[in-house]
Amino acid sequence: MIFDNQYEQQRIQKAEQLREMGINPYPHNLTRDTTTEQFKKEYAYVADSEAKRDETKTATVSGRIKFLRLMGKAAFVKIEDEDGILQIYVSRDNLPEGFYNTVFKKLIEVGDIITVEGFPFVTKTGELSLHVTALQLAAKAIKPLPEKFHGLQDKELRYRQRYLDMIMNGDVKETFKTRSKIVSITRRFFEEKGFLEVETPMMHPIAGGANARPFITHHNALDIERYLRIAPELYLKRLIVGGFEAVFEINRNFRNEGMDHTHNPEFTMLEFYWAYHNYHDLMKLTEELFEKLLQELDLPVKLPYGEMEIDFSTPFAKVPWAKSLVTIGGVPEEIINDQEKMVAYLRQKGVDVDKNLSVAKLQTELFDEFVEPKLINPTFITDYPVEISPLARRSDENPEIAERFEFFVAGKEIANGFNELNDPIDQYERFTGQIEAKNAGDDEAHEMDEDYVQALGYGMAPTAGEGIGIDRLAMLLTNQHSIRDVILFPAMKPLKQNDQNEENNTEEKDK
Repeated sequence: MIFDNQYEQQRIQKAEQLREMGINPYPHNLTRDTTTEQFKKEYAYVADSEAKRDETKTATVSGRIKFLRLMGKAAFVKIEDEDGILQIYVSRDNLPEGFYNTVFKKLIEVGDIITVEGFPFVTKTGELSLHVTALQLAAKAIKPLPEKFHGLQDKELRYRQRYLDMIMNGDVKETFKTRSKIVSITRRFFEEKGFLEVETPMMHPIAGGANARPFITHHNALDIERYLRIAPELYLKRLIVGGFEAVFEINRNFRNEGMDHTHNPEFTMLEFYWAYHNYHDLMKLTEELFEKLLQELDLPVKLPYGEMEIDFSTPFAKVPWAKSLVTIGGVPEEIINDQEKMVAYLRQKGVDVDKNLSVAKLQTELFDEFVEPKLINPTFITDYPVEISPLARRSDENPEIAERFEFFVAGKEIANGFNELNDPIDQYERFTGQIEAKNAGDDEAHEMDEDYVQALGYGMAPTAGEGIGIDRLAMLLTNQHSIRDVILFPAMKPLKQNDQNEENNTEEKDK
């Protein structure tokens, strides 16, 4: 039985008592005409009136009981809906005969959802409230809420039971409302720039578009394996080949990798591709997007993030990859192209690395360890090695360098963009190199996508493309420090039975 402790059994009994009295504890077709916020705005004038009440007005409000104080023949109750909390006053003499004593006092409690009708008035303490003239139970709660003074503090429980987290912690709902606004503002920004929103497949015949380990599923009808997409890149660029010149997609990616405060196995990405533009245009567009987001969300240019203050004043800093290792990471310049010296330096600093890693891979280790954590203010790191940029165009000046950038804020990568490789022969050779890397044990290397190479064979206009992590963007703009705080239902380790029992016991202790 799911509801097996004594408190839940008591509430089940109360629901049965209601049924025996002819009251459905789960009625339908209830209506309200006013939210808590609307009530406060519409009847604010009552506080300035002489009578401190207006019995000529009637409002119907619904909400969950968050606080209930019985005082003999009357009670003060706080109810909460999506907009906020409203105080209501329930008097025995304003309800049907016997309802207050037999139903309200005995069978309705904190956690239940009710619909009330009444008029606005102001209490002696000056709080605008609703004087109840009719009350109906909308939903009986079987699970008691955690004790109000301690709330729901356990992070793991909050993530597993997001619905309870939202009930107990109002700021959580605000975080997700802001996240929704971020997506909406971003979508509108690109539409106004002339981009077309598209949808591309979630299940791919070949895992590609990024260096990552895929989730593998099976299509029964075709008896073939499919891969949950790790990135939509190769499909979006097929659309550029087909003649669209500015496309974007906001949707889920899936990567079969570890979980930490910035990684979740499924996450939301914005990817966009822009024909006849270059990666310098992308950096400018990214700056404009941040200006738009801060403006629309009414956020300051200097934004607090934990103990840091991030300055989003444009233009953002731009630092070449190799230079960043020296000027930001403090790595001696004379070692950054020397494989043996980089291995020695990393090991001296306590970073255990494979001595057979290439120069580019060792530079990546140096960057991840000594540069990335220091990139607090918005910074574009540019001109990456081609070896770690298999889909980016080579620089005409230096064929070992890719015309690429990554964008960092608060020590985290937020975006990745580059001039797209549109030479089909070069792309084929790079895919071949990726296959060799995969055969050598690199689980994240790209597969050969012959259809994509064939698509490039028809000619792709000079194009620049970028991906921006929506979850990390939401973390920045809502001052959250775990990706699980901006994903409604983050991935969690499965609970063992003992853990489940302990979790239930924790809830009870809260009460």
